[in-house]
Amino acid sequence: MVMNLPKLSDSKLTVENNIALLTFDRHDVRNALTGTKLTDDIVATVEWVNQYEHIAVLVITGNGSAFSAGGNVKDMADKQGDFAGDVATLEQKYRQGIQRIPKALHNCDVPIIAAVNGPAIGAGFDLANMCDIRIASEQAKFGETFINLGLIPGDGGAWFMQRLIGYQQAAALTFTGKVINAEQALQMGVVLAVYAHDEFLSKAMALAEEIASKPTAALRKTKRSMKLAQRTQLNDFLDICAAFQGMCHQNDEHMQAVNQLLEKLAK
Repeated sequence: MVMNLPKLSDSKLTVENNIALLTFDRHDVRNALTGTKLTDDIVATVEWVNQYEHIAVLVITGNGSAFSAGGNVKDMADKQGDFAGDVATLEQKYRQGIQRIPKALHNCDVPIIAAVNGPAIGAGFDLANMCDIRIASEQAKFGETFINLGLIPGDGGAWFMQRLIGYQQAAALTFTGKVINAEQALQMGVVLAVYAHDEFLSKAMALAEEIASKPTAALRKTKRSMKLAQRTQLNDFLDICAAFQGMCHQNDEHMQAVNQLLEKLAK
């Protein structure tokens, strides 16, 4: 299948079979999300993934020493770039800038795996939490460090973290600004697994391959249903599931899977 990849500025996008791998490529600023084009790259990639129904999984990782340092602290100190302007101007910059990331990732049609190669700090930590699954290198660190700079999680991170690890754990990390290592993140349920640095990405890709081996149309509808379950009353959710299931029953992938299972059982 011929696919026209989106034009990215500060990231690299590669596709193997039905898995897309987005790699942040601004090691010079530790893959900061402000002062770079990474926000644009993330949004463009999700829009592209949603368009191409062949894609089953999106993996996000970072090139260099960090997954993402979040906001560019030097720009904060100089009150320049994304951090320049009065209250009204800054509000608009957040809404039209970094807040596009949670909206895009939350509306991505396919499962997203964050392969966290190094520190994920501030908005970088939040970005990882916006993904469905996190696989960490032993070199990864995580910190909801906004409070240390007299800020709040302006990217909406407080919404995601407490849904991931519960209010109390999220409150402790957010109120203290503490940075935790990969093993602590594993114990708290932030990440699914931790691997040696030289194998964490291959492990993340292996998980992506396992997920991507499933019927793609059903996988996308399953992702949508899990997101809908977070904000829908049970009766309404069951109605949606009935409609989605009717679509799945009419999809060729369903009959192929059923026939493969019957053949396997007959052996």
